[in-house]
Amino acid sequence: MKYVREFLIIMIFTLIGELLQKLLPIPIPASVYGLLLLFLALCTKVVKISDIEKVGDFMIAIMPMMFIAPAVKIMDIWGDIAGNLIPIIVVMVLSTIIVFAVAGWVTQWIERRRK
Repeated sequence: MKYVREFLIIMIFTLIGELLQKLLPIPIPASVYGLLLLFLALCTKVVKISDIEKVGDFMIAIMPMMFIAPAVKIMDIWGDIAGNLIPIIVVMVLSTIIVFAVAGWVTQWIERRRK
């Protein structure tokens, strides 16, 4: 029963994120709203980490399986994207580097604020 409760907590934040995405005119994905709300709830101790830990660990463990459908779709549309492969790879590499850099800077900023 604990697993059902943990999963329900996560799904409630997902549902709230979906509702916010429909109600607010800001073009932010519903999953981002849900994750931000869950993060704020964890930071403010409204939700304790122990309230979602087991199901969260399970979801992280099965995450690679969630990439199967997108990989199959890429194989399905390969003919359409093959001509644009170089620009796609360049954008992927540059965006990955930017995300790494921003994540590093934010982490350093947070660490400096803690001290």
